[in-house]
Amino acid sequence: MYRPHEECGVVGVYGHSEASNLTYLGLYALQHRGQEGAGICSSDGRGLHIEKSMGLVADIFNERRLKRLPGHSAIGHNRYSTAGGSSLKNVQPLMANFTLGTVAIAHNGNLVNAHQVRAELEANGAIFQSSTDSEVILHLIAKSRHTGLHERIADALKHVSGAFSLLFLTDSEMIAARDSFGVRPLCIGRVDGAYVVASETCALDLIGAQYVRDVEPGEMVVISSSGLRSFPILNGSKNAHCIFEYIYFARPDSYIFNHTCVNTVRRSLGRQLARESMIDADIVIPVPDSGVPAAIGFAEEAKIPFDFGLIRNHYIGRTFIEPKQSIRHFGVKIKLNPVRDLLKGKRVVVVDDSIVRGTTSKKIVKMIRETGGATEVHMRICSPPTIGPCFYGIDTPTRQELIASSHITEEIRRYITADSLSYLSVEGLKSLVPNPSDYCSACFDNKYPIEFPEKGIEQMELMLA
Repeated sequence: MYRPHEECGVVGVYGHSEASNLTYLGLYALQHRGQEGAGICSSDGRGLHIEKSMGLVADIFNERRLKRLPGHSAIGHNRYSTAGGSSLKNVQPLMANFTLGTVAIAHNGNLVNAHQVRAELEANGAIFQSSTDSEVILHLIAKSRHTGLHERIADALKHVSGAFSLLFLTDSEMIAARDSFGVRPLCIGRVDGAYVVASETCALDLIGAQYVRDVEPGEMVVISSSGLRSFPILNGSKNAHCIFEYIYFARPDSYIFNHTCVNTVRRSLGRQLARESMIDADIVIPVPDSGVPAAIGFAEEAKIPFDFGLIRNHYIGRTFIEPKQSIRHFGVKIKLNPVRDLLKGKRVVVVDDSIVRGTTSKKIVKMIRETGGATEVHMRICSPPTIGPCFYGIDTPTRQELIASSHITEEIRRYITADSLSYLSVEGLKSLVPNPSDYCSACFDNKYPIEFPEKGIEQMELMLA
């Protein structure tokens, strides 16, 4: 069952006696942002300590491992690979030793010029230990001719292009930085006098931290025993916040991009979708979990009863053993199952966040009709057609694999066998977010705000293939 995947989530704590434990809890809250691997690096003031592995946060970290992460500061990372493969060597935080000491890095986003910069570094003798683009930043810091670490980080970030929300950890400091476009979210909180930096506010909520503000686009924040200091390190660009964070990636209970509630936006998406594509029906159901708030909004606006007609199994791991005997729609049914008593004989509106390849939607429609007994199935998508891949930190298929890049809505409707299909318009989507011009919607309109290297978008697409 394909869904786009976020590259990762980051969280850091500075100035707390239980820094590693709080970082672990923050990663647990951000598990939705990456499920391939996780790691925590801590500082006890004399050196850095690191624990990381493949798998889920709760499976990796236990009391014994957390005790091996002493100190009053720590940073953590959940990974879902976009740049670099899925292996332990690419699990972050990454650590490196410099003349200035040891530095750890945790990165959310994707660098569009990483391959170009890496080739230049390797040509000058650099040796890489991983295939992730985040390691490029460490090499640029080491290569910089500036004398201080802050200046070296600022210098390194001026040589990379793309999306990055970063955390660095040294013996004595935690440093946060964000690209000048502010593509990925990054916020600051306080708990018990300590500072917390995280991808989403849901991580702050779990550990009882109070939201203070976002790390601003182009800003570097240095947190030490002296408190928090702010440095503007990158020239101001037009903001390009990822609008898909609202549609799918961020948790609905989070507040992102200067404290806008994700759940509120998602319900508004559903209401707008209903206004644009009203239909006579008996019931509105979501594709759980990301489709739930939009489906509630759709039902409210359309004045059609809402219910959970598809039940999700929340305990499915990343792999499972399929029985030898063929079971119709097995890949979808292991995660979703229709409630026949709710759907039988009904005209059903199904609300989902997106259609990527179309194969999952096709199976869901057929399952609702055949197993659920629905007489009509109307698919409503609370985002515009996805016509372009993301190069800023989202794992999306190639353009050729995106069904909407080469097929009109009616062709997609016939393919997924729905009685009707409607998407939210780009205009409708942007009308629901604060300061609409501050968002990247390249996956819907092919307008990429961050320039690509010399070989352009064609080369970037080849790297996805």
